[in-house]
Amino acid sequence: MIYERHKTKVVHIGDKAIGGENPILIQSMTNTRTGNASATIKQIEELQDEGCEIIRVTVNDVKAAEVLKEIRKSIKIPLVADIHFDYRLAIAAIENGADKIRINPGNIGSIDRIKAVVAKAKERNIPIRVGVNSGSLEKELVEKYGGVTPEGIVESALKQVKIIEDLGYDNLVVSLKATSVPFTVKAHELFAKECNYPLHIGITESGTNYGGSIKSAAGIGALLTRGLGDTVRVSLTENPLEEIICAKEILKSLEVRKFGVNFVSCPTCGRTEIDLINLAKEVESKIKNINKDIKVAVMGCVVNGPGEAKDADIGIAGGRECGIIFRKGEILKKVPENELADALVEEINKL
Repeated sequence: MIYERHKTKVVHIGDKAIGGENPILIQSMTNTRTGNASATIKQIEELQDEGCEIIRVTVNDVKAAEVLKEIRKSIKIPLVADIHFDYRLAIAAIENGADKIRINPGNIGSIDRIKAVVAKAKERNIPIRVGVNSGSLEKELVEKYGGVTPEGIVESALKQVKIIEDLGYDNLVVSLKATSVPFTVKAHELFAKECNYPLHIGITESGTNYGGSIKSAAGIGALLTRGLGDTVRVSLTENPLEEIICAKEILKSLEVRKFGVNFVSCPTCGRTEIDLINLAKEVESKIKNINKDIKVAVMGCVVNGPGEAKDADIGIAGGRECGIIFRKGEILKKVPENELADALVEEINKL
């Protein structure tokens, strides 16, 4: 990783460690009814297979808290329980096997209720994620700063952290979520100057797949290049599987993590004499599950072929109704257009 990371405290979530020099992990959240254990487990297993490394579920009633025990036994990744308002659900979630709980101390209630949750977390050494959202900033802080501001959300987070620290517990993770990219970046920069707890990052309510992925890439990318972030979630109004795919692409494009093949393709132009768009899509689909740390290029013509993409391990350069397969800038063979994708995969499998 070429970015200097903000040095954060190491926190253990189940069998995973975050913070410090540990890898930045991908998180998502189920959208099933948590109380429907079989449906929730099925979705988590699908997310695991796609590359999810930490999963969060809502615990909004007693049934949801009770089935955490069954869910925890059935999955391979750490389980985070998301709780609002009812401190008893937080306690039940910990007792039933949650590896971490997410709360906002500000909406849990009295200090005695917060104290009860912290005592149970301390008993099991379960991390608490303090989640502060721009949409739920305390009224007094809105008035103090003349609106919802990065300074206000940071003050809120520090206040919530201090409540738990004063109760003798510092096994914490912090998230500062907003829908605005500049707002989010500023808030994280300010918070990092004050605290070294691990940061769970993302742009909340970012939107549907297309716009949300772009907005998330802009925000998460800006944070990661500043060395900020220890876990990441891409929040999309979409099947949660898309969140994992997008998060992997963000981390891969920033060279923060490696996830199999690094695929590149050039834009189309007037020099292109093959169906480059469909060829690129076909190749991308065929190599999706190849677990090799290589760079694969699909280029539209000889100008952008072995020359411009010579750093690729292997690739295609298009010609007129044909193309060449090249490796490390050296031409291997010429192939008809309709055979290019399969020929490329064949050569990849030889590597």
